[in-house]
Amino acid sequence: MSFWGFSSRLRVRALSRLQIIQKHLMHIGEDPDWLHHGLMSASTSSDKEVLLTRSGCAGIITLNRPKALNALNLPMIRQIYPQLKEWEQDSETSLVIIKGAGEKAFCAGGDIRAVTEAGKVGDRLAEDFFREEYILNNAIGSCKIPYIALIDGIVMGGGVGLSVHGHFRVATEKTLFAMPETGIGLFPDVGGGYFLPRLEGKLGLFLALTGFRMKGRDVHKAGIATHFIKSEEIPALEKDLVSLRSPSKKDVADLLNSYHFKCKADDKFTLADHMDKINRLFKTNSVEEIVENLIQDGSPFALQHLEILKKMSPTSMKITFQQLEEGARKNLSEVLIMEYRLSQACMRGHDFYEGVRAVLIDKDQSPKWKPATLEEVTEEYLSSCFKSLGAKELKL
Repeated sequence: MSFWGFSSRLRVRALSRLQIIQKHLMHIGEDPDWLHHGLMSASTSSDKEVLLTRSGCAGIITLNRPKALNALNLPMIRQIYPQLKEWEQDSETSLVIIKGAGEKAFCAGGDIRAVTEAGKVGDRLAEDFFREEYILNNAIGSCKIPYIALIDGIVMGGGVGLSVHGHFRVATEKTLFAMPETGIGLFPDVGGGYFLPRLEGKLGLFLALTGFRMKGRDVHKAGIATHFIKSEEIPALEKDLVSLRSPSKKDVADLLNSYHFKCKADDKFTLADHMDKINRLFKTNSVEEIVENLIQDGSPFALQHLEILKKMSPTSMKITFQQLEEGARKNLSEVLIMEYRLSQACMRGHDFYEGVRAVLIDKDQSPKWKPATLEEVTEEYLSSCFKSLGAKELKL
């Protein structure tokens, strides 16, 4: 049977996965407060987009936009950052906990649609959102006191940036992780260039290019979460954390370990049987070589992910490939400076606006990428994306 005949049966499965990711992105985009950056008129605590409270030894950050899957916007960033820095210096605050309100999400991403609208008209939000988000990501990565993210539910994009750089990430059976940015003409930012190439083998590159979704224990087995517990145990864990007396990082780790080891792990990593293939097929010098490897391999797994890559922005995939190559040799701050350059290149380009149009606005799921093929994305263009922004460079 020919490749195209064989792969046609896989196309439905590949499309289905992409549509699920896109559904989460669309859900965020449907939030009525999105285009107003989520500014609320009511002043009650239940209407605040982020709750910043103290309990026992802990400062607690609660992302409080459950109807928007706790999507992160600029006003939220501007509240979280100074509070985090204040708690870090406060002798009465020994640790920070961040969590999401509601049953569905920790944080399903950033304020994509608002950034798109701003970018179209040259509004400063297209610069300020990425700049201040990355400054917050860096602050989390360098936080001097234990930082614990309870990633109970959907965690994508901007939500990954709020969690993955902290000391501890606690996943549950409800955790759903993905970095689906290549499907909307962007790249896996918020420090993706730092943590993704540091996962086992070529797993990070595979996740970055395909937007593959991982659930529950897989998020821990992949090395993204540090611990796994049952969702129903979250309230008890939080109570025990805030009850600690001047805990060290080791004290926090010991408590998290006690919960983690209570929850026996019998099931193996979903991708375990495919890791040899991922490491072999994705260990290349270019995205074109990955595509060629997938075609040559011809297995159902390879052809399924070939179909997915065909739907992604060629420009985004090439940017992402180089982002992870360079990020493997940089520290987090250096990666974020690089990613800010890339974010602004995307704001100047075509595919981000077209991807958001196809997924969030018109919802036809048929983006028209420019250029349309990997071969048409030139080295000159890629180099321009990574160049210094001079006076507008991100400063950390």
